[in-house]
Amino acid sequence: MAHLAKFNDLVAEFADKADFLTIYIAEAHASDRWSFSNNIAIRKHQTMEERLAAAKILADSNLSGPLLVDMMEGEANRKYGALPERLYILLDGRVMYKSAPGPFGYHVHEVRDWLTKYLKD
Repeated sequence: MAHLAKFNDLVAEFADKADFLTIYIAEAHASDRWSFSNNIAIRKHQTMEERLAAAKILADSNLSGPLLVDMMEGEANRKYGALPERLYILLDGRVMYKSAPGPFGYHVHEVRDWLTKYLKD
């Protein structure tokens, strides 16, 4: 996540008011596919063990909140259209906010603004 520090700040700010989690899906920029030169070298996952190992790298990078891992069939990715990354707000099982695809299309402050407004009402 390109905006990990901002996301962690958001989690800290609203930790007593909202639950946060991250779902690790397919690697968006696998080193054996289309990748950036400064990315961590993670190959396209062929097995669940490879996906779990890649998710551990994210978990070990100071990620705030729980980390779930999508199954190899990609159910979470299909249901939420999350690739490469996206921010959501769910309330009572309904999607209340869906960001544009990240890392450039979403803004953590939009989630902060939504939560602030909702919690005031």
